[in-house]
Amino acid sequence: MNRREFVTIVGSAALALPGRGHAQVHAKVPKVGMLWHAGSAEEEGAYFSSLTEGFKSLGYVEGRTILFEHRYAHEQYDRFPALAQELVDLKVDVVMASILPAARAAELATKTIPIVFVIVADPVGSGLAESLAHPGGNLTGMSNVTEDLTAKRVQIFRDAVPELKRMGLIVHPGGQSPQRVFDEYRAAAKGLGIETVVLEARTPADLDAAMERAGTQRLDAVATAPDSMIFNSRSRLADLALRYRLPYMGANLDAATAGALLAYGPNHADIFRRSAAVVDKILKGEKPGDIPVQLPVTFNLRLNLQTAKKLGLSIPPLLLARADELIE
Repeated sequence: MNRREFVTIVGSAALALPGRGHAQVHAKVPKVGMLWHAGSAEEEGAYFSSLTEGFKSLGYVEGRTILFEHRYAHEQYDRFPALAQELVDLKVDVVMASILPAARAAELATKTIPIVFVIVADPVGSGLAESLAHPGGNLTGMSNVTEDLTAKRVQIFRDAVPELKRMGLIVHPGGQSPQRVFDEYRAAAKGLGIETVVLEARTPADLDAAMERAGTQRLDAVATAPDSMIFNSRSRLADLALRYRLPYMGANLDAATAGALLAYGPNHADIFRRSAAVVDKILKGEKPGDIPVQLPVTFNLRLNLQTAKKLGLSIPPLLLARADELIE
């Protein structure tokens, strides 16, 4: 055997050995696709950063140990089916869906790739899960509603506005909130002697008319049911509420930041952060249908004292002390 033949044989054998460096070079990097409802990472703001922080806290390094494919619907939910199909065609390992319409689109696009929904009010009622404990199929995720949340919201609203007797409830028929949520608002209000007047808004343009009806019907205050369309119009709703001199309670904490009198609910940024752990379980081999749907664990009360001053309201000291954040 000459020297050239010897080197060739030894080199070939070395390449065939499953050495550590060889395995690392060819190790599969998991790919996660995310369907966002807004138009960019900047528009998603704290939710986007919280999601990425969640993965970092679990030891993932973007570009090295995990890859992300982000898709943005720009608040045009009819785009979700095509965006979901894009992620399926890319053969992502997990599809994440930021809201219910995104989850529905992902569910139609694939029955095999695991799907993790993040902000869904009623996973069982909406048909995404067989039960919270055992969602079944290829879906699991995070809910942003608990059974007693609505009652607490209405009680806090009454504490902030003691003269509250007739409350408008702006709802989006066919939107994210199930009928159960509307019924819970009515029941909670009735228990406190408050009449609920439902104000429907099927499109963003209808929100102006809904707030106008609240003003012309001389309602004492207005609340909004959880819904992404309503959430996206939070600043306009806050301005309209001030125009009609109506205390306004949002279902999302960011509503108070945008000018609503108050908002009480789950910390959605925390939900996005915790959703990374669900994806991590799937990437480590657990079946999504066996992973229980996670409920919110952190709730906050945000009061906007600037708005209270404009409305001439004096927030009770006990409620001020209870608030997690005051906007002054």
